[in-house]
Amino acid sequence: MDLNFSAEDIAFRDEVRAFIRDHYPAELREKIDEGEEMAKEDFLAWHKILHKKGWIAPAWPVEYGGTGWTATQRYIWSEETARADTVRLMPFGLSMVGPVIYTFGTPEQKAKFLPRILSGEDWWCQGYSEPGSGSDLASLRTRAERFTGDDGKEYYRVNGQKTWTTMAQHADWGFFLVRTDPAAKMQEGISFLLIDMKTPGITVRPIITLGGEHEVNEVWLEDVIVPVENRVFHENKGWTCAKFLLAHERTGIAGVAASKRNVERIKDVARATQDGGEALLANPFFKRKIAELEVDLAALEYTELRTLAGESSGKGPGPESSLLKIKGTEIQQRLTELALEAAGTYGAPYFRSMGEGDNSFAVGPDSARRVAPVYFNMRKTSIYGGSNEIQRNIIAKMVLGL
Repeated sequence: MDLNFSAEDIAFRDEVRAFIRDHYPAELREKIDEGEEMAKEDFLAWHKILHKKGWIAPAWPVEYGGTGWTATQRYIWSEETARADTVRLMPFGLSMVGPVIYTFGTPEQKAKFLPRILSGEDWWCQGYSEPGSGSDLASLRTRAERFTGDDGKEYYRVNGQKTWTTMAQHADWGFFLVRTDPAAKMQEGISFLLIDMKTPGITVRPIITLGGEHEVNEVWLEDVIVPVENRVFHENKGWTCAKFLLAHERTGIAGVAASKRNVERIKDVARATQDGGEALLANPFFKRKIAELEVDLAALEYTELRTLAGESSGKGPGPESSLLKIKGTEIQQRLTELALEAAGTYGAPYFRSMGEGDNSFAVGPDSARRVAPVYFNMRKTSIYGGSNEIQRNIIAKMVLGL
């Protein structure tokens, strides 16, 4: 793995910087700077610009709409988008179900779904976790019973509940793990279904986070009818798709480039003179925390680069994805803790009103605007995508042979 940028890589980096500078919507930057909650249209605005450019799916094979970039170029892309603080692209279509469909799907499924994922016409959500079936995902109870309709076609009747379903309130489609053989061993009786979220019987109910945001939901499915043709891969073999998807999800969760940008933000805040007349970064204890975090982040970055290089050579994500997930989320949480420490008293949630207009208020510097809600929200990162405890078990089995 060569970590030196070639002349071509430097030219590519300059091209990326120029494109972001000239095409990233100013109104999105303003909303991020103001800490405003992003609407569906905000996420899609940047998505559609990148789709028009042909840069929406760097990790996809070229034949399905990928860019054909090298591992180094993909690394440069993630670095530059983090550096420019662009809005996050929703991963559920691009990074999760898209790779499942082009790997395991039928030609008809690829033709139907992949172009609409790339264009942003279809917004996806993930129906994995259930009450009591999160880290132990194979214990899920949502049931899909197969039957023949009056038209002679095969269907599933789906009943159950999913929870923590991110952005389901905006979703056009969802990918769901359902139990199609309750008599089989837990992991052997699961199927992977693509479900139109407008299908009768689907109810999406909001779960409001500690930060006051509507990000996650619970989804109820009551006698939801799904064509068998919407099943990806074989019946009762959906766990194969689920593991494949989770490996890609965990790699993306690491968020190295974004964490590097957040370290710089915290250092900028800590360089400012505090009320006592001394910059927080001059405090040896705080300075040590920053240094330790940067060392861990550098190690994580090299692991991510090795993973990218492996994927470029045709090797799929392995146990490295679990390593990336564990360390990436731990670093993200430590960053929010340091941001809260740097904000001091001004980071207290009660200094940030949730009201609007004349009822809204804020006390302290702008840098403290979102630290408390972000801190609360980031407690989840070590749980979703497979809890970090489960990832350690995977590493123990696949790497250490225990």
